Amino acid sequence: MRGKLFAVACVALTGCATIMQGPKQQMSISSTPSAAQIMIDGANVGVTPMIAQLERKKSHVVRIIAPGYQPYEIPITKSVSGWVAGNLVFGGLIGLAVDAMTGSMYKLSPDTVNGMLTQSTAMGPRDQIVVRVVLAPDPSWEKIGQLTPVATLQR
Repeated sequence: MRGKLFAVACVALTGCATIMQGPKQQMSISSTPSAAQIMIDGANVGVTPMIAQLERKKSHVVRIIAPGYQPYEIPITKSVSGWVAGNLVFGGLIGLAVDAMTGSMYKLSPDTVNGMLTQSTAMGPRDQIVVRVVLAPDPSWEKIGQLTPVATLQR
């Protein structure tokens, strides 16, 4: 009899999502090119590829950066997991409360991140062209060209 009461108490004091998936979710993070720096919520966590353990309780931002490439950033959002429905059958309100407190009632999506980094096209300081439009030019500037209105161009 005590064994049955203990089993019922264990089920009543835990939630289905807490039992089935826990408060953290594994997320595979990779990139092309590989060996890029991974930042989650602003914290440096490693390089690609890796499997990160993310808290289900909150949403996250994954940012992948590599020298010479544009950064890749993706939001990781939380939504209610299907395991919460098990509380209606087994865990009741106590199970639902446990799942809510631990964050186990959520799932994160997307569940994998594959950042396709694109090469940066930023020009270096010597390759830049600066165009200024002003009402009165500075006498120290060197004139290298002049824009002509389209209506006066000969075709």
